[in-house]
Amino acid sequence: MNSDTGNTANTPRQHGAMEHSIPPCDLDEVRRYRLARVRAALAERDLAGILLYDPVNIRYASDATNMQIWCAHNESRYLYVPTEGPVRLFEFGGGSELLNEGLPTIGEVRPAIAFLYFIAGTELAEMARTWAADLDSVIRADAGGNRRIAIDRVAPQGVIEMQRLGYEIFDGFEVMENARNIKSAGEIALMRHSIQVCEQAIAQMRAALVPGITENALWAELHRGNIAGGGEWIETRLLASGPRTNPWFRESSLRPIERGDIVAFDTDLVGPYGYCCDISRTWVCDARPDDEQRRLYADAHAHIQENKALLKPGVGFRELTERLRPLGDEFVEQRYVAAMHGVGLCDEYPVIHYPQDEDQGDDAVLREGMVLCVEALTSPAGGLESVKLEEQVLITADGHEQLSSYPLEEEWL
Repeated sequence: MNSDTGNTANTPRQHGAMEHSIPPCDLDEVRRYRLARVRAALAERDLAGILLYDPVNIRYASDATNMQIWCAHNESRYLYVPTEGPVRLFEFGGGSELLNEGLPTIGEVRPAIAFLYFIAGTELAEMARTWAADLDSVIRADAGGNRRIAIDRVAPQGVIEMQRLGYEIFDGFEVMENARNIKSAGEIALMRHSIQVCEQAIAQMRAALVPGITENALWAELHRGNIAGGGEWIETRLLASGPRTNPWFRESSLRPIERGDIVAFDTDLVGPYGYCCDISRTWVCDARPDDEQRRLYADAHAHIQENKALLKPGVGFRELTERLRPLGDEFVEQRYVAAMHGVGLCDEYPVIHYPQDEDQGDDAVLREGMVLCVEALTSPAGGLESVKLEEQVLITADGHEQLSSYPLEEEWL
């Protein structure tokens, strides 16, 4: 069992893949900050606690990791965070502390009761009832009579059994997304490190871009650089070349890249310490861009620069939508899914929509400590190619700071 009071040593303990590196900040300080953010969000909503299955949410609240991708589609481990009391991790594989030793956020590690069909089969309903009874005993120990809990996700049978025991269930993602959106100085230090690893991998991609290399082989350079630098995974496969860039959102393939092709990609990279670097770049393979490629690039570049200039604390989300650089008529139909979005351990709340979108989002405002990705996609309907650009930007006390630094193709402008 781990202490819930934390490790006060000057050199913070680490675990997992990064245990031999020197972190750019006090990891335990970051862990305590994030847990405090979750608990403050719970208290604000008068919730007894929150049950987390999503691996990214578990990571945020506790920094406990275990087979993140596998657990993203198998509900096999979970974390219960009470508003007050010890955090309990229900770990896959018998409740071992092997992966979570030394974490100040974990009060107790228990074996998980997994009732997903893959494991439970025809005994699913019975195992779900056992799971709910076990969780109920934990919640009652800290919450007294409060039966209001949040859950980010769980199989429907789990909700049924908790409701049968008298619990009122609330949306855990609403709690977590709002807790996660203000970053501490330590989180920003970790994000800067992840961006550095990502941009080093992008440089390796650029060096490998020669006619004949396949999209997949080029994309593999980003993966290789990320893993070698202590990173964890990449969430998408958004790299395309030549005619496969229009319309956008095709995934990388075995297509050989030809001389003169546009090559566009979106990193969506989860790097060291779990922090995301989400930036986009567009190149031309082994040639100078032609006039149409330069035109598309110049328009995307202008969107990035003008929309980024709008960012500062106190600006409303809907106000941002109204003040965005207008999309040219040829780009409206195939516009990107968002003009901007939050980012932290992965893509996060909020989303800033375009004026043409039916959903205009809520009426909250930017706050110091938020990090946004500013997007630009110039993809003419019926056109031959598209340009995709994106920068990662921190909201500061007096405006904003761009965190991403890999150069754009300024000489094309």
